[in-house]
Amino acid sequence: MLRTTVSRVLDDNDRDEVLAILDADPVANVFVASRVRSVGLSPARLGGQMWGFGPRGGLTSLCYAGANLVPVNAGPEAVHAFADRARRQGRRCSSIVGPADAVESLWERLEPHWGPARAIRWAQPLMATAGPSPVPADPLVRRVRPEEFDILLPACVAMFTEEVGVSPELGDGGALYRSRVAELIRIGRSYARIDDGTVVFKAEIGAVTPQACQIQGVWVNPELRGRGHAVAGMAAVVGHALDCFAPVVSLYVNDYNAPARAAYRKAGFTEVGTFMSVLF
Repeated sequence: MLRTTVSRVLDDNDRDEVLAILDADPVANVFVASRVRSVGLSPARLGGQMWGFGPRGGLTSLCYAGANLVPVNAGPEAVHAFADRARRQGRRCSSIVGPADAVESLWERLEPHWGPARAIRWAQPLMATAGPSPVPADPLVRRVRPEEFDILLPACVAMFTEEVGVSPELGDGGALYRSRVAELIRIGRSYARIDDGTVVFKAEIGAVTPQACQIQGVWVNPELRGRGHAVAGMAAVVGHALDCFAPVVSLYVNDYNAPARAAYRKAGFTEVGTFMSVLF
């Protein structure tokens, strides 16, 4: 069978092949898989395009091209094809994120056209757990209620700004970010400990598939750090996630964030891979 050397835009006719590739590594691919399972492959619903490498019936690699550019199972030939399409299309994403080898290769090809990046996170350990935390969970961590949106939002903005380096309220004034925070509360995937109107700890389950889910947005009030809230809070969220969403819970973290990595290890997570992010 002849192999194509260029990528193509996929549609719902490719869904079964796409899911087969994504499900081969459900932890690394949970973000993209959750999007495809939720809305399919139509660009209008997906909020971007799914690029495929390989002929119909013989797909080998994918690249989600939306707010993020995310390669999936992309070897050298696929990376070359995806980089060529991305270069011709022009940058429309705010980041490139995914397995470190593929992202680094993509960035080598795109940097002359898209650079410079605002920040590069060269090594982000991908961590996962399939069992309850070995440490006691914080019993005060619970689902955030819709009426607590205004209490939670400042903590979410602080987390995003601290993690990404820019405020999510830039550009559209934060409308899209507020909508996402509200949506996660509405569907029961936003968790926090709130004491007397103050957020002590918070985290969200940002992506969910039948095989895995991914925790994001972990944050502890700066005035209360160093007291074990992250470990106990993560233990609570892991318990909820295993009970309600998926049999494996994952996250990724910057390699230089030693306190966070230590907290996640104490909460039962182990490293299963390495991501890389290029931020614009």
